[in-house]
Amino acid sequence: MLVDYLPILVHLVLAVGLTAALLGAHALLGGRRPTPAKVEPYESGMWAIGTARERVPIRYYLIAMLFILFDLEIVFLFPWAVVFRRLGVFGLVEMLVFVGVLGLGLLYAWKRQALEWQ
Repeated sequence: MLVDYLPILVHLVLAVGLTAALLGAHALLGGRRPTPAKVEPYESGMWAIGTARERVPIRYYLIAMLFILFDLEIVFLFPWAVVFRRLGVFGLVEMLVFVGVLGLGLLYAWKRQALEWQ
């Protein structure tokens, strides 16, 4: 029984060994030459301007939350797609109701201009 897991153990040992070897080679052979340009913060393709305490518009958070909400709904669609044939018509109707409720939510957010960036 434990012999069945031997390939996984060998794979794990090789992965850890290769990672340790590469990190060790980088630490030994890589040079550290920090320059002012290298130590400057750089994020999302924008150079840092001003302080990090600037206000972010509330619309940004609203759109981000809506994106996450609708993005996470895909998690429920995948298991349904896997067992679609076993569920039959009942599963199809259930998923259509689910997608319909999502569509109504999206329509509501659209009508309330929650997706508008001004």
